Amino acid sequence: MKKKIFLATLVVASALFFNSCAPVYMCGDLKPSKTPALWSKNLKNVVIERDLLCSSLALKGKENDSLKTELSDLTNKHNTLTGQNTDLNGKFNGLQSKYNSLVNENLSQTDRLSKALTAKSEELNAKEKMLTDREKSIAEMRRVIARQDSITSRLNGILRNALLGFNSDELSVEIKNGKVYVSMSDKLLFKSGSSAVETKGNEALKLLGGVLDKNPDIDILVEGHTDNVPIKTAVYKDNWDLSVARATSIVRILATDYKIGPTRMTASGKGEFFPKAGNDTAEGRAMNRRTEIILSPKLEEIMQLLKN
Repeated sequence: MKKKIFLATLVVASALFFNSCAPVYMCGDLKPSKTPALWSKNLKNVVIERDLLCSSLALKGKENDSLKTELSDLTNKHNTLTGQNTDLNGKFNGLQSKYNSLVNENLSQTDRLSKALTAKSEELNAKEKMLTDREKSIAEMRRVIARQDSITSRLNGILRNALLGFNSDELSVEIKNGKVYVSMSDKLLFKSGSSAVETKGNEALKLLGGVLDKNPDIDILVEGHTDNVPIKTAVYKDNWDLSVARATSIVRILATDYKIGPTRMTASGKGEFFPKAGNDTAEGRAMNRRTEIILSPKLEEIMQLLKN
């Protein structure tokens, strides 16, 4: 490098020296129009070196121009790509913002749905538990009712066998609505207009009392019934009064003579208001003059189940 600088300096000095007697030598001008008489060998070498350097500089200039053009193209491409990158960054930021918004909205909606699902699940579990408990209660109630139906059916059979000695127009036994109805006519129990039980009626009550004493889980309702023929005596004001007195007489006999617990029994007078047949015939009126002893298994278990 130092040698090249020295030679260049020498060329410039030689050019200034020969300026008055020879034309200036420019790059590419290899032969002067006039040659001095004496040129040293070194000067010739310097000129040759100069020409080579000029050629090299020309090539370097072309390369430099090419590089400048390429640099300009690359700069334009860089600027274009930078603009595109800026646009893409803007779009990316917009999409990122929308994505974050959607994620937050989705999380919020998911949270709401999760809470709603949890609430529904808890509600469903509560209803399932309620349904299970209810099914258990229903099953238990069915079991109790089946047991009571069995007791009622057995009691009906026992009473029928115990009361076989009475005619059907005097006494009947049947099951209605899960209860045993023992219906006794007034000709079996009472004289007309009286609440005093007759001898044959006492025989029936004795048999009935024996069965009831052996079945303490049976509740007893005694209902007195009359026909619609008016009655008014010094003792009874009307048929209603008479029906209550007859029911009370039977309850008192069962409690006093046959030791049936008073808490198991209820006396009720229905008068003429619940006829079994029409009152327009003698036969119908005879059927209506009756005392019904209604026997039913105790309902405590069912009532307790209903409370639960």
